[in-house]
Amino acid sequence: MRVDILTREYPPHVYGGAGVHVTELARVLRPLVGDLRVHAFDGPREAGGPGGEPGVSGYPEVVELSGANAALRTLGVDLEMVGGTEGADLVHSHTWYANMAGHLASLMGDVPHVVTAHSLEPLRPWKAEQLGGGYRISSFVERTAYEGATAVVAVSRGMREDVLRAYPAVDPDRVHVIPNGIDLARWRPPRTGEDRALQDRVLAAHGIDRTRPTVAFVGRITRQKGLPYFLRAARRLPADVQIVLCAGAPDTPEIAAEVGTLVARLREERTGVVLIPEMLPQPEVAAILDAADVFVTPSVYEPQGIVNLEAMALGLPVVGTDTGGIPDCVVDGVTGYLVPLEQKQDGTGTPIRPRDFEAAMAERLIAVLADPERARAMGRAGMERARERFSWTAIAEATVGLYRKLLGE
Repeated sequence: MRVDILTREYPPHVYGGAGVHVTELARVLRPLVGDLRVHAFDGPREAGGPGGEPGVSGYPEVVELSGANAALRTLGVDLEMVGGTEGADLVHSHTWYANMAGHLASLMGDVPHVVTAHSLEPLRPWKAEQLGGGYRISSFVERTAYEGATAVVAVSRGMREDVLRAYPAVDPDRVHVIPNGIDLARWRPPRTGEDRALQDRVLAAHGIDRTRPTVAFVGRITRQKGLPYFLRAARRLPADVQIVLCAGAPDTPEIAAEVGTLVARLREERTGVVLIPEMLPQPEVAAILDAADVFVTPSVYEPQGIVNLEAMALGLPVVGTDTGGIPDCVVDGVTGYLVPLEQKQDGTGTPIRPRDFEAAMAERLIAVLADPERARAMGRAGMERARERFSWTAIAEATVGLYRKLLGE
């Protein structure tokens, strides 16, 4: 069986949850699939370096499209990818960036096309700020791919519902739930003296005080992650609470400016507000999370959220929005708390009563911080849940089972 994975992100160019998913999925699929090949953006990888393993092809942008809208440049790379898939038995694309490559490869080779739904363009209308008219192109690409796909993989139950609501022409029998996963060997508390030394260096470098109660956030600065709501909620937290934000890769200058203003205002009111705008290596993120007391996911749109699993694997209780796939990860009152959210049904996910949402978020964070013993119990329950339900081995087996079903094996 030859399976070709098509993706925007692949090491060393990974900046979001979809990239993490593809990287880990490819790793665990290799022993199970006779011939696994990966096609990614950002040009050829260096042999022996990150992403430079055999079977990985990286495609640069088409020179003639330099200066064009980002959506058109994406389609240029997709067309380059299609030729590389010749001979595949099945193609599997991730995110709209690679969906058209998967769709066309399926037509050219008369092979099944699997799409994994990491997010949906109709539920991210703020991307029009980023892409302009290209957002209409990305929406067209996604709809075409989903309606033509042999199978759609949703990373949560909530995501499956979103797929069927956004694209009613898709047959529900073709939509399968296979969640994101977590590498428990990498996402773990420091164990060795070397681990602890790294943690000490990382905390010192960013001015993080491990003696203070700490709330941590990790995520890109984008509308869907809801960071501005948390920054306003944080004004309600006790003065001794430290706030650590690993927040980078803003979608637009506008959202970057909004977050910057809110962080500055928060710093005027309290100490211990740490903003880390660069994308840190995984061991450093793990070191920071291990020093925190609670993890917050204030998203207004979240298909699942690998960051929740990463925090749970490190034994952190999670306070997350009761939306999308977050309830698949967080068990309210057991592994953390869910924050109720009544949202507009216009595709934006905007809270109808944002001040109530922020107050409820602050209330649950305070409840975790006020009861360290219960917080530790929640963290242990979350760690066990991550181990039992979200191992990459189980996810790879489910994925290969789907491939074999589609190929009639």
